[in-house]
Amino acid sequence: MADFSLTTVFVVPVGQTALPSSGSTQDLTAGQVGLFRNDHSVADDMNIAAAPYFYVAQGRTNTYLQGSKKSDKIKGCPSGSGCNSNVTDWYKVPGCPTPVNQIIDIDGWNVKCGDVVTLTLRAFSSYISTLYFNGLTRSITVKAPCCDCDGNPCINVDVPALIDAMIVKLTQHAPGNNPDNVFLSQFFSFERIGEDEDAILRITGKPLTAYGNACDIAAFPFEYDRMWFRAFVYSGPATTIDFIVDDSCNTVATATTVQNSNYPKGTAAEIKQLEKNFYSYQVGYLKSLFNKMGYNQNFESWVVDDTIYDTYYIKFNELDRRTQNWGDYVSEDSTVIIATVSGGAFATALETALVAALGTVVSDLTCITTTSTSSTTIAPTTTSTTTTD
Repeated sequence: MADFSLTTVFVVPVGQTALPSSGSTQDLTAGQVGLFRNDHSVADDMNIAAAPYFYVAQGRTNTYLQGSKKSDKIKGCPSGSGCNSNVTDWYKVPGCPTPVNQIIDIDGWNVKCGDVVTLTLRAFSSYISTLYFNGLTRSITVKAPCCDCDGNPCINVDVPALIDAMIVKLTQHAPGNNPDNVFLSQFFSFERIGEDEDAILRITGKPLTAYGNACDIAAFPFEYDRMWFRAFVYSGPATTIDFIVDDSCNTVATATTVQNSNYPKGTAAEIKQLEKNFYSYQVGYLKSLFNKMGYNQNFESWVVDDTIYDTYYIKFNELDRRTQNWGDYVSEDSTVIIATVSGGAFATALETALVAALGTVVSDLTCITTTSTSSTTIAPTTTSTTTTD
């Protein structure tokens, strides 16, 4: 569903450590962010709840024909009910600079000696989807090792030997230097965990190459890519009859996703993109000319490279509900995004004040930072997985 919020982004300068303690919105220095009550006096955790409403405001560098940048009126409700609040959503996204990659474990092998076994991998990402329809699909086929059982057929195969044979096939490269020779070890690492019939084939996605920076600042320069994939193990040779799912009748092992790939949150590049995306709501004139060096005096960025930011989201209706109809009876509301240095002193002061006004903040993200394994392998074991943006 479309989001018809008018969104304003406030990026707190890295040098600001506290909310303003005196003055009004007109006294804000360039970049300084503060909370202000309905009479434009400063708001803090002691007086913000009693105010009829409050603003988020930030001082500008260029004040020609315009004052401080302000949000619309926000009316809180610290007790959670009975306060006639106009806030509909209030949450925090903590900065998580370290993403993780997808991991699939394959176990539960049901293979007999001499069986033909196929493993198919299908991978997706923004990069990969530009090259391959419906994902990059590759299959390897091996014959299960023969068993010596004194002339009697063995029920189960030597699972570690089978996995080792698969890893050899999975890491093989096509001959020559043709750039079309895409091999699986470019995107995955493979390892065997265990020495018995319960051994696991672990497949881990690798970090992808970072996108190049566009020369034109207006060309959506920030995009983070991640890879996710699926694995199927079945008896018989590879087939093109159905390359989307495996044959449920012929499955000979269980593929379980033990970790999903995710995105980093709060990186400097992401917050810079937010500034550009919502630029038209932040200035009074020359709104979309920030890509022309001679006409971008109104565009201001307070993001510092290599900084991780926490972001606070406040979504709210107009205080006078009679003015909410927009267009063909489509309601329009407002959103404020405040980005501040993750875990910094200002983040603590800001959260304290906003909790006093709006109630307990919900954090919608748990950071996962590392992936550790302990295994017997014939391929390198990775102790942590990271991706750059």
